[in-house]
Amino acid sequence: MYDVIIIGLGCAGYTAAIYTARYKLSTLIIGDKEGGTGMAAAEVGDWPGIIHIAGPDLMEKFKEHALSFDGVEHKNARVETVEKMDKGFRVTLQSGETAEAKTVILATGTKNRKLGVPGEEDFSGKGVTYCATCDAYFYKGKDVAVVGGGDAAVEGAAIAAQVANKVYLIHRRKEFRAEPYWVDRVKARDNVVFVLERNVVEVLGDQVVTGVRLDKDFERSDMINVQGVFMEIGADADTVLAKKLGCDIDERGHVKVDEGMRTSIPGIFAAGDLSSGSNHFAQFTTAAGEGSVAANSLFHYLEEN
Repeated sequence: MYDVIIIGLGCAGYTAAIYTARYKLSTLIIGDKEGGTGMAAAEVGDWPGIIHIAGPDLMEKFKEHALSFDGVEHKNARVETVEKMDKGFRVTLQSGETAEAKTVILATGTKNRKLGVPGEEDFSGKGVTYCATCDAYFYKGKDVAVVGGGDAAVEGAAIAAQVANKVYLIHRRKEFRAEPYWVDRVKARDNVVFVLERNVVEVLGDQVVTGVRLDKDFERSDMINVQGVFMEIGADADTVLAKKLGCDIDERGHVKVDEGMRTSIPGIFAAGDLSSGSNHFAQFTTAAGEGSVAANSLFHYLEEN
């Protein structure tokens, strides 16, 4: 039986593992997506001490740091359930394999939100993607659409504009929610076309994406011809495991935690983008902070119990 199983291979999970290792706790960190949402960040400019670094590079450093300690085991696998036992918890993987621990830290992050329009599912992987930063390179010299108005969408448009012929940034509102830094970056690109106060109502195509249909005309047509559509409309907390366990969920769909990252179930902690901590401010810095706090609280929990 491990002292702790950390579920999630992102910023919060790896940071928590660094601290549990320093507390000499036997640790298994497990997940099916190495690096989490950090892998989608083409440029990280707010990690203290490093002015510019790519998200995948930063997450690789997190992983290396966590695994540099004795007593930390790492596994790439999908967790299906977490069950409460008389003493501790049992984690069951998709393969049927199980592992047990005295405590669990949930650091499962978020999952991409879908637009829910006709054609989206049909052309997923055939021109529809949910990470402009990850997939923009595959659309070099082509026309693409980025849907959304937050940081991910505007950053994605800026990255896509470096390789695509033309980028249509489609946003349902007149103003963007993204940081002014990224808005300024996009406005400086002469191959980005702003399609504001419009909604995508259908993804068009045959074998692959050929365009999108809007709810209102843009330049005298309700269709825009593109070969790729990047859906960047936000993400929802991945609370599937937490809900199965019976953890309390807040009104915004995040796992409720106290100042020590403790959930409503003793022995279960939550950290990172899925938690209600840090004022719902999903950043590398806040995820790392929550991961370290969760590990500290867990350490004291084990001492007391």
